[in-house]
Amino acid sequence: MRIRLLLVDDQALFREGLHTLLSMQPEVDVVGEAANGEEALRLTATLRPDVILMDLQMPVMDGAATTRKLKTQQSDARVIILTTFDDDESVFEALRAGAVGYLLKDTPSARLLEAIRLTARGETFLEPSIAAKVVAEFSRLSPRPAADTLAGSLSDRETEVLRLIARGASNREVASELVIAEGTVKNHITNILAKLGASDRTEAAVKAHELGII
Repeated sequence: MRIRLLLVDDQALFREGLHTLLSMQPEVDVVGEAANGEEALRLTATLRPDVILMDLQMPVMDGAATTRKLKTQQSDARVIILTTFDDDESVFEALRAGAVGYLLKDTPSARLLEAIRLTARGETFLEPSIAAKVVAEFSRLSPRPAADTLAGSLSDRETEVLRLIARGASNREVASELVIAEGTVKNHITNILAKLGASDRTEAAVKAHELGII
């Protein structure tokens, strides 16, 4: 599957660098660039990208406000925030607005590409430090589950996989750490989500924290 990607950042040089990097990937089509939120809204309506890589701090309309409007304009829009800001307020505002990924601009290119691929497949992707913030906040707000019952439903291998994804590891990193195939990791994650009643990796990470696994 080819991924239609829209870049949104007010720094032209940064956009050009990303465009060059991502255009080298055979499955990625960079279909447009926007310098602010209003441009992003117009281009999304005409280009219908699969994934939108969005800065937070921009003139005219910032990334969180743009994401919020995008979700009403195109409900299936999948936004990855790519920013230098990792303070709690920025993180939670972006996620509440509807972003499904959050990465820092110093992230390695391989991790950025992995995030784009996962997001295009309908998954979420958070920087490990961001995932820790989300887990802590959700754990603070959510009632604790029946820990013994949930923990006992997981196999030893599933517990190992859950511990790693709760720390922000990608499927590839989990496979490398446990010396198993990436397809096997995907199967384990499917089983973990079903057993924990979680809808995605982030919710599974929250429950891992509640279970004392991390």
